[in-house]
Amino acid sequence: MSAIIIGILLAGVPVVLAITLHEAAHGYAALAMGDDTAKLAGRLSLNPLRHIDRVGTILLPGILVLSQLLVFHRILFLFGWAKPVPVGAWKFRDPRRGMAVVAAAGPAMNFFLAWLGALALYLPGVLPGLASDLATLFCQYFILANLALGLFNLLPIPPLDGGRIVVGVLPAPLALAYARVERVGILIVLVVFFLLPALLQGAGIAFDPIRAVLDRVLPAAANLVLTLAGHRV
Repeated sequence: MSAIIIGILLAGVPVVLAITLHEAAHGYAALAMGDDTAKLAGRLSLNPLRHIDRVGTILLPGILVLSQLLVFHRILFLFGWAKPVPVGAWKFRDPRRGMAVVAAAGPAMNFFLAWLGALALYLPGVLPGLASDLATLFCQYFILANLALGLFNLLPIPPLDGGRIVVGVLPAPLALAYARVERVGILIVLVVFFLLPALLQGAGIAFDPIRAVLDRVLPAAANLVLTLAGHRV
């Protein structure tokens, strides 16, 4: 039982930190461009409690971590979300472009944090035995959590950050049409990338686009941040 609790902490804390700082980055990017909506709402905070969504930040990641530890004895995949930071796009000089910059700030923060996690991998070497092993695992989970969150959010489907970036760079008529996808975007994400793969797996059909992409992109991204941090890969 203690091993499971340690596993949950080692994998769960990096996810909470990745989600919290991702959302805070949106708010600070908006503030830098003149929108104080997030600040007035008390969301310009590094306190995870300000950003936590009970389902997306605690319940779902907790279930994923616990089930994978019990079945596979390791963490294979994590997913979660936080309460969206409120943004007043009308306060930007160019609302559409401003929203694209705000959207890009979240994944950019995650990639920066992944690089910091790679730098932190040098520290466990000065720690004794078990502490070194636990610190190394924490850094590895921290890197993977940030890379997975950043890459997933770059999917070009509104309301994910990638979708909002696309809306910001498309010509206005196309952007307006594409932005309408946001009404059903999260439903598309849940059905196509989570519900449908689970249903098809039960029927013996292998269909998991998120896993297929992450299995290829995530190792390459991890090798890149490790290389940028000076590690040999």
